[in-house]
Amino acid sequence: MTGIAKLADLDWNTWQARDPATLVFVGRGDEVLLINKKTGLGKGKINGPGGKVDPGETPEICAVRECQEELGITVSNLEYCGQHRFQFVDGYSIHVWVYRTRDFEGLPVETREARPLWVAMDDIPYDEMWEDDRMWIPMLLRGERFQTRWIFDGDSMLDYDIQTDGHNESWITE
Repeated sequence: MTGIAKLADLDWNTWQARDPATLVFVGRGDEVLLINKKTGLGKGKINGPGGKVDPGETPEICAVRECQEELGITVSNLEYCGQHRFQFVDGYSIHVWVYRTRDFEGLPVETREARPLWVAMDDIPYDEMWEDDRMWIPMLLRGERFQTRWIFDGDSMLDYDIQTDGHNESWITE
């Protein structure tokens, strides 16, 4: 997929991701549960738990399974927050459904895939995350739903578009 450097270089109406995936953000008071990713795409970065949707699985079922596998917790009452469409210049692409919840059972534990981190919502370590996170995670926390498209070259964001897509309740106390 050489020659992709901006959103206009793709026909987004026919675009298909190689992988469907999920991200989940778990809230507790004024904190959010993040992970230090130990394997796969984004290894070494801080992110929310999540991963690839298995064949026959819905994004919601995947989100629950990934939280169990990565952190040993069982999330429930998932609230849809938005979707990301990521295209990498090397040809890889991923379509990510994003959810959040304050409802979970169990204590987050470190696994082979992830180390859990509770962080204050006003102190999210964006410098240790994907470049796009600082643009849409504040929307998620404010309860703004979104539809996004991103072009990445490795870890570098080349182009993007963010559209709002409805509202949820804000997690931020003003």
